[in-house]
Order: sequence, then C-alpha cells, then structure tokens
Amino acid sequence: MKIAKRVFLFVAVNVLVVATISIVLGVLGVRPYLTQRGLDLGSLAVFCLVWGFGGAFISLALSRVMAKWGMGVKLIDPGTPDPTLQELVSTVHRLAQAAGLRTMPQVGVYDSDEVNAFATGPTKNRSLVAVSTGLLRRLRRDEVEGVLGHEIAHVANGDMVTMTLVQGVVNAFTMFLARVLAFFVAQLFRRDEEGGGISHLVYFVATLVFDIAFSILGSVVVAWFSRLREFRADAGGAQLAGRDRMVGALEALQRTYGIVDPADSQAAVQTLKISGHPRGLMKFFSTHPPLETRIARLKMMA
Repeated sequence: MKIAKRVFLFVAVNVLVVATISIVLGVLGVRPYLTQRGLDLGSLAVFCLVWGFGGAFISLALSRVMAKWGMGVKLIDPGTPDPTLQELVSTVHRLAQAAGLRTMPQVGVYDSDEVNAFATGPTKNRSLVAVSTGLLRRLRRDEVEGVLGHEIAHVANGDMVTMTLVQGVVNAFTMFLARVLAFFVAQLFRRDEEGGGISHLVYFVATLVFDIAFSILGSVVVAWFSRLREFRADAGGAQLAGRDRMVGALEALQRTYGIVDPADSQAAVQTLKISGHPRGLMKFFSTHPPLETRIARLKMMA
C-alpha cells in the first residue's frame, strides 16, 4: 500500500511539473529552439532554465505535502498528552527559537524501525522536522536532541532552498550543454537536405546520451556541495544542542548501524542520507560525509 501511494505521488508530481512548465513556456512565448536555420541559443537557454529550475522548485514547494503523504508523517499537536511527543515538540521549538526562527517548524513522527530524521519545507518559516519511531526508541534523550539540533540547523541555514538552487543550476546547465553538443554531433550526419531525417534521429539519441552522462557528472557536483552543507549543519547542531550531544548523536548512529542487519542498515543509511563507507568512485556520489569524519571534525571544534 505504501509503495503504491509513493508511486502515485511520484507520477502525480511529475504530471504537475510537466503541465506547469508547459504553461509557463507558453506564457513566456518561448519558441522551439530547433529551427530550419539551426539552433536558437536564446530559446534553448530559456527552455533549459525553466525546465531546470521549474521541476526543482515545484518539488520544493510540495516537499512538506510529499513527506506527509509519501512517508506517512503525522503532525504532532503541541497539546498532545503523550509525554514523549510533548518533549519532542518542546525540544524542536526550543532549538528553533535559539536558531532565530520566527515561525516554529511543524513537528511530525512516522512509524518506521529505521533510525531516521529529516527536515524539509519550501522556506525557513514553512518547514517540517520529522523523526521516525525507531529513532525515538533507540536513541537516548540527549542523542535525539543532537539529531534535532542538526535538522534545525539545516532549516536555519536555508539548506532546502540552497540545494534546490544548486540542483536547478546543474539541471539547466546539463540540459543546455547536452543539446548544444547533440546538435553538433547531428550535423556530422547531415550531408544534404535528404539526410535531415537521419540527423534528427541522431540528435535525439545524442541528446539522451549526453543528458545521462552530464546528469551523472552533475550529481557529483550536487553531492559535493551537499557534503559541505552537512558539515555546516553539524556545526550548527553543536551550537544549538551542544557539541557533546551532537557528537553523541553521531556516535549513537554508528553503534546502531553496527548492530542491525546489514540489509536493514543500508536501507536506513540511504533514507537518512548518512554516508556509510563508500568505496572507489561511489564516494563522490555520497551526499553526506562518513560518520567518523563528521565526528572528528566536531571533536576538533573549539
């Protein structure tokens, strides 16, 4: 049932993205970038910018809704009689106030054995901090506070918007460069006017190949930038919750992943976006630095 819901949500969001961007392109009067005279770089640039940033920002705008629907996050009423949930909301709000947030984040919890927490939302004042029931069961109170400090630091640093901008730039640049190079490759197969059909086929295939290749390279750039933001969120979490709590939270995650089943551990690591021990080229695609590196940096902080 959960898988079906996530698939439906994925399809619905993509349909919304395509429809919205198509309308925007029509309103802007963007002409086809492939003409009889060749490649219209102006139209291509606008096309790539709208598609590159449009999809990223629509996903960001819907991020809270997607988290609630896709992951089953249930918002916690601040007046809940459950003392554990009361403390969770109180801690998030206290950390948010210390971080200077004007509007308190929504606080949610979802049922999962994974040790997981995340922050999302389109702006600092429309954010959501959610934790799994597995995290609440397995981590001590001070360790949970360290995790929450890290997530609040993400919100205060504006990381959701920042990473969306980075992704948008990478998307636009990837699309633009792929289509320019594909156009020149297609010209190599155009010997005369009758060869135009072959040229279009070559252009389509070349565009697909370049899109895939540049997307892979672009993901390396996005992952590198994400790792920098994680170090900054760790430092922010240490300032908000205390360095010992932040270090304790990361060490608790190390212990947790050391005792659970390897298959479950890998799934949890991917969900929480915590880097395990990527090897070879895979380390360039990791969005989070290794836990031991993060712990070492925190311990070196004054």
